[in-house]
Amino acid sequence: MRNDETGKVILVTGASSGIGALSVRALALAGHTVYAGIRQIATRNATAAADLKRYGTDHRVDVHAVELDVTSQDSAEAAVDRIFAERGRLDVVVHNAGHMVLGAAEAFTAEQFADLYDVNVLGTQRVNRAALPKMREQGSGLLVWIGSSSTRGGCPPFLAPYFAAKAAMDALAVSYAAEVLPFGIDTAIVVPGAFTTGTNHFANAGAPADVDCAEAYDQCHRPLMGDLGKRLAALIPSDPDVSEVAEAVARLVAMKHGTRPLRTHIDPSRDGSEVVSAVADRLRADFFRRIGLDSLLTAGSSL
Repeated sequence: MRNDETGKVILVTGASSGIGALSVRALALAGHTVYAGIRQIATRNATAAADLKRYGTDHRVDVHAVELDVTSQDSAEAAVDRIFAERGRLDVVVHNAGHMVLGAAEAFTAEQFADLYDVNVLGTQRVNRAALPKMREQGSGLLVWIGSSSTRGGCPPFLAPYFAAKAAMDALAVSYAAEVLPFGIDTAIVVPGAFTTGTNHFANAGAPADVDCAEAYDQCHRPLMGDLGKRLAALIPSDPDVSEVAEAVARLVAMKHGTRPLRTHIDPSRDGSEVVSAVADRLRADFFRRIGLDSLLTAGSSL
């Protein structure tokens, strides 16, 4: 195996496909021990787990599938406990697990909104509550949050529940950044733009439960909703590579504590998120200084 004394022990959530799976592989190739959090390893995602094992053998890297359903606190605890039992530490958590829905906001029930928040927002809280007590005890660590440029950039309609959940996760990440810093734990928010290929976001997107309401919006907005993927693709260069997100994660992990930027943008569509984030993060840093919380700002808290 390539992993050596400089390698870190890393957990990536939502790692069966897309950015999660790519991040696992990029981090493993960089010499780290990587646990791919995948739910239903024995059934629904057995193929993904087998592919990961084969990848580890073929490339001689230290990768492992670990059962992890972020909607279950017991599952999060069990996954983290296994990692500590096998490795004695956990250096990095990559919060990637998430789900997308596509449709008119009104047509989604409140229960659907709650389910989406359960995965995209509460899932990060469950994993943090499992991992952070141990990371605080060891006095070091890194939380990497896979966000979305929709939180502060130009974003289309018909993705409201997903965008709202990503905005909530971003707010949570920013608060955590200050709170965990004194324990030696860094925070890095990776902000991908829209990638219409290389992920399963649009192919696996959920639909509204209120079919009649959805149809009313569909009739009014047709063909806008049906062409949304094409419209997004038209903004993006012909060869966007979503693996750039995974490579950015690997670069952040390789950086020394206290030198990492709070945000790293990978946005082929250039929707403006980086511009707005630069202002918002600077204002936050200025506010912290005004109220005497300078010690909770790292060098990369703002541009």
